Amino acid sequence: MKTPNILSCGEVLWDLFPSGARFGGAPANFACHASILGGQVSMLSGVGTDARGDEALSILEGFHVDTSLIQRIANAPTGTVGISLADPTRPVFEIHANSAWDNINWTTELETRLAEVDAVYFGTLGQRGVRSRQTIQQAIQAAKSRGIPRVLDVNLRKPFYDAGLLRDSIAQASVLKLSDEELREVAAACDIASDAAPEIVLRQLLSQFKFDLVVMTRGAEGAILVSPAELILQPGIPAVVRDTVGAGDSFTAALVVGLLRGDSLTTIARTACETASAVCEHDGAVPESYYLPPLPRSHSQ
Repeated sequence: MKTPNILSCGEVLWDLFPSGARFGGAPANFACHASILGGQVSMLSGVGTDARGDEALSILEGFHVDTSLIQRIANAPTGTVGISLADPTRPVFEIHANSAWDNINWTTELETRLAEVDAVYFGTLGQRGVRSRQTIQQAIQAAKSRGIPRVLDVNLRKPFYDAGLLRDSIAQASVLKLSDEELREVAAACDIASDAAPEIVLRQLLSQFKFDLVVMTRGAEGAILVSPAELILQPGIPAVVRDTVGAGDSFTAALVVGLLRGDSLTTIARTACETASAVCEHDGAVPESYYLPPLPRSHSQ
């Protein structure tokens, strides 16, 4: 079976927990988990020419993620996010502005790499900067023109999105993943009433945008998967929760790897929920126990 080749686009940053800084960013977390699950993963992002940027690259390489498309941005720091865990099931984020990942440029190497991948993952937060939004949208459009699956992981963080960004991103995706807390805003942005049962709203999204698949996570309650032919109602997997940061990213990694391997939606749904549940039982988005010895860098940074 061919190893799934995945490009993850968006933010690389540090989550500043009360206990200290931890590596994070939804696309970076996704990249690490997709690699753990057997994918061949490349990361498109930006980090500063600072110590946190150096460490972020080392961590990604420790998870065998290809960092050759991560740009070093001299005039912006590696991103940081303040996190409050007064309620461990509902972390509060303060995303610091003017970060390196807001300044990702289009390159000929990126254009070449897009011809080699099996899927592209992207989110909404990574597009808050004008330059990064242009680059990510150009990459998604190039993937769409080649028939490459585009997985949109909605990540609503106020004030870094609007209805226009949601509609533009949704229109370019072939797979949509969102949470139950995001469903109402996504539906409103798409002029879909959200007062019906969630699976009905998800099916309307599927039909309106001709998605291959729409997935909604429901925290401890599991997930709903809707395709043109199937409706999967996957119960949650019990967990002793330490914190939920990164659980959704690990869920999406299992989802994408499973889709590219051709697993059934029933298998994908359970595996993704099991993966997310396991992450909830550890501190931080990517459990340190999965860290691998770094491979030699195959490209200059």
